[in-house]
Amino acid sequence: MIRDITIGQFYPVKSVIHDLDARVKIIATFIYIFAIFLANKYVGYVPVVLFLSGVIYVSKVPLKFMLKGLKSILFIIVFTVLLNVFMSTGSKVLFEYGFIKVTVEGLYLSGIMALRLIFLIVGSSLLTLTTSPIQLTDGIEALMKPLKKLGVPAHEIAMMMTIALRFIPTLLEETDKIMKAQSARGADFETGNIIKRAKSMIPILVPLFISAFRRADDLAMAMESRCYRGDIGRTRMKKMVMVKKDYIAFAIMLVLALVLIFLRG
Repeated sequence: MIRDITIGQFYPVKSVIHDLDARVKIIATFIYIFAIFLANKYVGYVPVVLFLSGVIYVSKVPLKFMLKGLKSILFIIVFTVLLNVFMSTGSKVLFEYGFIKVTVEGLYLSGIMALRLIFLIVGSSLLTLTTSPIQLTDGIEALMKPLKKLGVPAHEIAMMMTIALRFIPTLLEETDKIMKAQSARGADFETGNIIKRAKSMIPILVPLFISAFRRADDLAMAMESRCYRGDIGRTRMKKMVMVKKDYIAFAIMLVLALVLIFLRG
C-alpha cells in the first residue's frame, strides 16, 4: 500500500499538460478543488468526470497509475462514508436499530463526500505527476512574488514545499524497505491489538528518522557544494512565459467552476 501513494511523484512523459506553465497548473488545481466542493448534487459531478477524464487522457498518465493512489486512502473513504451514513439525520428513515439510523439523506451525503475525496486525490495528484520539482518550485515562487515586498521569503518557502513533496515517495520507499527488512528478521506488523501494532512500529520509525536526517544532511551538503545561496543573485536557464495554450487551460478551468456554480443553484 505504501507504494500506491502517487502524491509527490513525477511521471516524465511528453504531453500538453506537462508543457503547461507551472503557475497555471497550480492556480488551476486550486480552482479545481474549489469547484468540486461547489457541487452538492450528483449531476454536478458529471462535468467534473468529463473534465478529469479528458485531462488524464491528454496528460498521457496511465489511468491505472492514477487509480493506484486511491488505495492508500481507501480506509479514509470507507470511514467517511460510514460516518455520514450513520451520523447524518434525515426524515426518510430506511433502517433503524437503537441509536443506529440510516436515512436516504445520509446515503446521499455519504456518496457526495466519497466522490469529493476521490476527485480531490486524483485531481491534485495530477499537479505533481505532470510538473517537475524545479518547475513546481519556480511556479510557487512566482505566485508568491508579491509577498516579497512584505518581507516573506518566497523562494525559501517554495523550495521547502517542493522538497517536502519530492521526499514523500522517497521516504515511503525507504519505509517499505525497512518494513521488509524487519519482517525478514521476524517482526510482525499484522497481528495483535492496536497497542501491540503501535509498538511494533517503533523498529520502523527509528531507522526511518535516522535515514531522513541523513538524506537531509546529504541534500544540504549537495546544495552548498553547488554554491546555493537562495534567491540572492539567482538566474534561470528557462524563464516562465505564458503562451496561448496556458490561457486556454485557465479559461477551461473558469468555465468548469461557472458550470458547477450554475448547477449548484
